[in-house]
Amino acid sequence: MATSFYQRQADAKKNSSKLIAMFILAVVLIVVSVSGVAWFLQKQFFIGETKLQPSGVGNDQRELTIAILAGLGTLCLIAIGSAFKIFQLRRGGGTLVAESLGGRRLANSTTNPDHRKLMNVVEEMAIASGMPVPPVFILDEDGINAFAAGYSPSDAVLGVTRGCVEQLPRNELQGVIAHEFSHILNGDMRLSIKLMGVLHGILLLGLTGQFILRNYFWFGSGTRSRRRGKSEGGGGVIILILAVSVSAIIIGSIGVLFGNLIKAAVSRQREFLADASAVQFTRDSSGIANALKRIGGAKEGSQIKASNASEASHLFFSQGVWAGVNGLWATHPPLNARIRAIDPHWDGKLPAATRTGPATSKHSAISGFAATQQDVSGSTNANLGSIQQGLDSVGEPTFRHQQYAAELIHSIPEQVTDNAREAYGARAVIFGLLMDSDPEIRADQMRVLKEHSTPDIYQLVSKLQPLIDSVDIRARLPLIDLTLPALQSLSSKTQYVNFSKCFNELIKADKKIELFEWILIQVLSRHLKPHFDKTRPKTAQIGKIRKLRSEYEVLLSAIALAGNTPEQAGVAFQAGSKVLGDESIRLLPRSQSNLSNLQKSLNKLALLYAAQRRRIIDACAAAVEADGHITLQEAELLRGVADLLDCPIPPVLPSA
Repeated sequence: MATSFYQRQADAKKNSSKLIAMFILAVVLIVVSVSGVAWFLQKQFFIGETKLQPSGVGNDQRELTIAILAGLGTLCLIAIGSAFKIFQLRRGGGTLVAESLGGRRLANSTTNPDHRKLMNVVEEMAIASGMPVPPVFILDEDGINAFAAGYSPSDAVLGVTRGCVEQLPRNELQGVIAHEFSHILNGDMRLSIKLMGVLHGILLLGLTGQFILRNYFWFGSGTRSRRRGKSEGGGGVIILILAVSVSAIIIGSIGVLFGNLIKAAVSRQREFLADASAVQFTRDSSGIANALKRIGGAKEGSQIKASNASEASHLFFSQGVWAGVNGLWATHPPLNARIRAIDPHWDGKLPAATRTGPATSKHSAISGFAATQQDVSGSTNANLGSIQQGLDSVGEPTFRHQQYAAELIHSIPEQVTDNAREAYGARAVIFGLLMDSDPEIRADQMRVLKEHSTPDIYQLVSKLQPLIDSVDIRARLPLIDLTLPALQSLSSKTQYVNFSKCFNELIKADKKIELFEWILIQVLSRHLKPHFDKTRPKTAQIGKIRKLRSEYEVLLSAIALAGNTPEQAGVAFQAGSKVLGDESIRLLPRSQSNLSNLQKSLNKLALLYAAQRRRIIDACAAAVEADGHITLQEAELLRGVADLLDCPIPPVLPSA
């Protein structure tokens, strides 16, 4: 299953090790340089109690001690700088990066034609990838560029420049966005944001030198020292401060050099891989190739003018800041090389950038698929392709997935999607999805809704309910994904708490909860809770799957028992245990594989490395397919489990 996806995740982890080695080398060079400068300055100045005097009364021991202390101080500065930035990014994630570059969050319900075009592309690609729709930020930049930032698919954000949206037609915009989704799915995005935090420390020395120089001479400190006169050592103070600050700036350039070398080492090859993935995703090599050509022909190119652009230069779709002489500091491959890798017959001509006309259709997400529409409606036992087909597409969604996702969105009534895209209506859509099909239970739920929500929400749910009931089951998980950006933008934690309270009361009202329903609840909670409780992203830290033997025993039992007789459950469980290579585990009774235990088990299994989580999902898939067929509920159940384990599975496509 999708070996290349998990291999790329492993490669990204290996790149982290290389990054650390190069970082340590940079730190050593900076610390040694600072110690050397401190020793040299002491040869020129002796620091007395109240003034600076020519050296002559010092000794080698004093000079060595001060040099070592200067080096240790620099090491502390680097460590504190990196730790602070890492902590800051962990709390703010991709949103912090986007806002630091001047990004403005785009409302999912936007009616601006250019912005609607962008959101349609992002929505269909997210659903095709099996991940939640990420928030999108617009950067007020003329250059054509974009980036993805975050720690995982569940907290990713996309940033897109105004120039990119206005100057690229839809197929070229698709190529750019598909490129960024590749970075999200392949682990590049996580590596890149970690890189920002780590490198901040080695860049800090140069920034400190600039700060001292600017503040001492621009805010009067230098003037006061000069007034003390040379008889009091004022001239020596000025010279020493100038020497220290200039030295810090020069030595800081080591950090800049290594920072750019590290960025280039990590980024360049992965840009080619992301370009290739974008072609596979869109089945249109001309889209991304022409976007790159348009960058080459545009006056502003892909330039980002934001003050923090250099810090995030490795995140961008194309080179966003000056690359140095002969591209020495380039974080991206040359445009010509990227274009020729996609279009070997390119004649070298670059088109002049022009503003494209926005899509005129509100549902432009399906503008290219009208001639090939598939019927996505059907029963819960509709003829699906093999679940293995979906597993083989993890991290590598194809054009068929994109097409299918666009049609899934189009199959949902327009009034429902319109409400799903804004915070007020999204709550009503979620409440509507929780309503039971049994009239008596639904009546109880509506009474609960009236008691725990506002009258306008109650009225909206009543109005939308017939339309929500008509939504095909395979479109329900995508519909939840559509609501997530709007729910994440709730204006206060109080709104989130009230929404969660009503949500939980509705679940209790039907006096039963099925596994599929529970999975949907967990998916919703997983993607919303971190935004309001400010929980830190989980980091994979368990490499041996056998350490969580009891946890995968609970999960596999719950999957096997879902909708099966005891005999069928036994066959399903055995099929899953064979995939795990652990046939000594046993099928647990429902009392031991209950939802409470299942939640605890999934929380721990999510800490496994990607390759081990793959084995868990493979085992669940084997259990689901053990009876020779798969229902829509089973397919979506498996996709929900995969989402909770941070391994997004694209939609399971209907068989041909």
